[in-house]
Amino acid sequence: MTQDDIDDQVFELYDEYCHGHIDRREFLKRAAIVGVSAVAMASAMMPNYADAQEVQFTDKRIKANWVDYASPGGSSGTMRGYLVVPEGEGPFPAVLVMHENRGLNPYVQDVARRFAVEGFLALAPDGLSPIGGYPGNDDDGRTMQRTLDKAKLRQDMVNSARFVKSHVLSNGKLGATGFCWGGGTTNFLATEMGAELSAGAPFYGSAAVTDKVPNIKAAIQVHYAEDDKRVNAMRDEYESALKKSGITHEMHTYPGTRHGFHNYSTPRYNHEASQLAWKRMVSFFREHLTPKV
Repeated sequence: MTQDDIDDQVFELYDEYCHGHIDRREFLKRAAIVGVSAVAMASAMMPNYADAQEVQFTDKRIKANWVDYASPGGSSGTMRGYLVVPEGEGPFPAVLVMHENRGLNPYVQDVARRFAVEGFLALAPDGLSPIGGYPGNDDDGRTMQRTLDKAKLRQDMVNSARFVKSHVLSNGKLGATGFCWGGGTTNFLATEMGAELSAGAPFYGSAAVTDKVPNIKAAIQVHYAEDDKRVNAMRDEYESALKKSGITHEMHTYPGTRHGFHNYSTPRYNHEASQLAWKRMVSFFREHLTPKV
């Protein structure tokens, strides 16, 4: 089932579901009110990770491992992440890949592998690792993430960023990206880490706090969905603050897209927009994370 087959009301309900405003049962219940066919539409929107992966973990061009590292001030003092190393001797530019509001699911792991294929040392931290890790499904993952202290979870991401930046295979340049919650956290890292972060590329995430924007030293590339009222309402103020502070930035809106358009495991996925955003981001990171000769 494609985007064109799904009623706009079901998409709106799915957005509420994804952001934790309603649970799965309520999502399907409200879809049933829309109509019998809407239940099938709602069911079709559930993630299908098995068929969506672009780079398998067995790919010879990469090496993927789980790593544990210290995270002072975080949820438990330790963190676990999915580290993917490109083929070759390095050093490599480092990229932090942050998940949505449900822990490190297979989609975000695959994004990390895709970065490694492109020549980046990629770390995808699992914010749920202090309480057992991603549980294998997004519903339980979303519930688990809501139980965490928000400030401590963000500190876990800061510590993860510093871990991969200082890794023996890193060239010392750090980029960060993320989706939805991870997009907002990318903006947060930019204000929190200052010159430690060289580039940030958030996808449809909450903007940085305006009065902290002057702290940003990284180049910023923001990716927006066209139909995403909540996130897009923050754009003008964020863009104005970036301009006022003289921060290198670019903002892209993708026509005909919805929140989550990069996630290829659901019908919100837009292949053309996702591929264009990916090419832009990879090029942006290469420009800002590769030492000039």
